[in-house]
This record gives sequence, C-alpha cells and structure tokens, in this order.
Amino acid sequence: MKKWLIPMLAIICVVCLMAGGCARKEIPQETFPVAQGNLIITASTEEGHLSIRHDVRDREYLSFKTAGEVAEILVAKGDRVTEGQLLARLDTGYLERNVAMAQVRYEAARIDYEIAEHQLMQTIYPMYTGASISDLPGTWLALEEVEAQLDGLQWFIEQLKVEDAQTQLELIEEGIAKAKMKLHSRRWSMPLAVKVMELQTDKARAALDLADLDLASASEDLEESAIVAPFDGVVADVYIYTGQQLSTVSYTGPAFYLVDPSKMEMTGDINEMDISMVQLGQEAVVTIDALPEMELRGKVTHISTIGEVWEDEVLYEVTIALENPGGELKDGMSATARITIDFREDTLLIPERAVQEAPDNFWVEVVVDGKVERKDIILGFSDGILTEVLSGLEEGEEVLLPTG
Repeated sequence: MKKWLIPMLAIICVVCLMAGGCARKEIPQETFPVAQGNLIITASTEEGHLSIRHDVRDREYLSFKTAGEVAEILVAKGDRVTEGQLLARLDTGYLERNVAMAQVRYEAARIDYEIAEHQLMQTIYPMYTGASISDLPGTWLALEEVEAQLDGLQWFIEQLKVEDAQTQLELIEEGIAKAKMKLHSRRWSMPLAVKVMELQTDKARAALDLADLDLASASEDLEESAIVAPFDGVVADVYIYTGQQLSTVSYTGPAFYLVDPSKMEMTGDINEMDISMVQLGQEAVVTIDALPEMELRGKVTHISTIGEVWEDEVLYEVTIALENPGGELKDGMSATARITIDFREDTLLIPERAVQEAPDNFWVEVVVDGKVERKDIILGFSDGILTEVLSGLEEGEEVLLPTG
C-alpha cells in the first residue's frame, strides 16, 4: 500500500464518524407512551388540625338558668351522654314550695272569679242582656201574628192570587220587623249595683290572670333548676361542684362543656395560587398524621376571604367537614387534605417531567421512526405528576423523559 493512502483513509474515517454523529442523535432509553386516562386535579392544604365543629349544635357550654345550691352532679369529665339525659340539678325544695303556693293562689283566684261571674249572671238573667230591656211578651204576640199571616199567604198562593199574595208577604215582613223591635224595645241604663258587680268580676279575672303568671314563673324556675344534655356527646369539662351556691350573678357561668365528637372538621390553609379554584361543597380526602393508614372523606364548608402572609406566601383558611370520622380521632390532631378541584375522564396524559418550556410555548421530544422530533403542545390541567395534553400529540406516541 502506498504510504499516502494510509493518512487518506484515516481522514476519511474521521469524516465519516463526524458525519454520522451529525445525522443521528442518540435516543435515550426511557420513554413514556401517550395514553388515555383519568386525571384528578387537587389542591392540597398546608399543615392543619382537627376540631369539633363550632356549630352550637355540636359543642356547647351548658349553664343553669336560675340561682340555687348545686345538689347533685350526675356525670363526670369524659362521660358519654345522650340527648335529654340529666346532668346536674339544684336543691329544688324551695322551688317546689313556690310552685305549690302559686298553685294554691291560682285555685283561690279561679274560685273568686267563678263566684263573681255567677253572681253577675244571676242578676242580669233573664230580665235583660247587655244594655237593652227585652219585651218578651210583645215579641211572642208579634210572632203569632206573623204565623197567622203565613197561613193567609199560603191560601193566596194556592188560589193563584199573585197581587194578594204580594200584599200578604209585605205584611209578614212588617210583622217580623215588629218582633225584632219588641226583642230590644228600648235602651236601658244599667243599675249601679250591676255595674259594681261587673267591675268585681273584671277584678277577679285580673287576679286569676296574675295567679296564672305566677304559677307559670314558679314552674319555669323549677324546670330550670336542672341541666339536661341538648344532644348526644361527651362531657369535655365540668366547672361546678356539689354544694356550690350559685347566686343571681354566678348561676349564668358555665357548668359543663359538652361536645359531639362525631361532628369533626379539619381546618387548613390553601396558598393563593390554588384558592381561586376551591369552592364550597367540593370533596376532599383528609389524612391524619397520627393515623397515616386512615383516609377520611369530607366536603369544603368554609373558605376564608381574608388571607394571612406567612414567609412571603399568602394563605387562606378552609374548613372541611368530615364524614363518619370514627372514635379514633381527637380534637387538635394534625391533618392535611387534598381537595378535588376537577376531574378529567379519558383524556391524553403524559408525565409532567417530559414537558419542556420555551418563552412562548410548551414542547416535548417524541420518538418517530427511531428518530427524535420536537413537537409543540397545548397543556391542560396537571396533578403534579401527570399532565393533560389538549393538542399536539396522539395516543400511542412515545415521549422522551429527561434523564437529569
């Protein structure tokens, strides 16, 4: 071989290697097929906590509604109670006596009223009613005349004497008017004695009404000497003791703190980028730090309109009511939530890390016939792992996943 041929062959090999390197790009091993799937879009809360719902129906400070000495406390802190269960009562001796005396006064007033009313009725009946005298004999005679005229009217009708029947009918009308006049013949000024009896009756009626009010008040005080549970729950705290004297000032203070542990809610913060997508009624999955194997369902019941700045980030508080929380949960436990913002069914999906961003669009690298091509795409929602592709790709295409 000629000496000049060896350097020439070396140069040709180098050129061929360089040319092959420029025409062909090494394809990474890791790819992902574009596929149809479902995408759940969520917004996650920052660290939050559990609490009994703040609704008065789910937690309440219970108090007595009247003063007195605490006679008996029937429950202790931590006890479970049912709606209507008696929790504590005051010494009711004097209250029962007040009810008994009020009952006696009411009965006495009722008797006085009935006596006064009967006396008044005996005086005014049957001679007169109201303020008019009734001429009963005159009324009877007028009605007898009307009855006779009715017989005459019947005869005229049978004889088909229409004009005579009309005249007879007018006479009957006059007779009825006359009977009415006799019934209330003249106004009469009621005697003074009757007026006095009426006033006595009114006075007895007022005394009866007052006694009725006193009895109702005494009965109410007796009923308010006890505290009963307004709902099923747990006694979270007890603030009274047996023998304690509750004055008219102190009896309104709390005696028990009752909560319903089956009505739990989770409160957490959502950042300002996601809060606009959160709406009332959206479903959420709540996880408890102390019970990592447990996932609870709930719904958003409150979204704060006031944000708080924390380390240069604006956060908004949301509240999620839990469904069927169970007895393991405790007030104050740490928790986080994923709120379902949207759900996309049968949509094209690719890994989010396959997407690359240019100043004006998004693109991915796709393997086509063993070669790598760049394709511009339009994206939809992302759950942080998978991203929805609205256009630019077709199902089955293989997108490259960056190795770095």
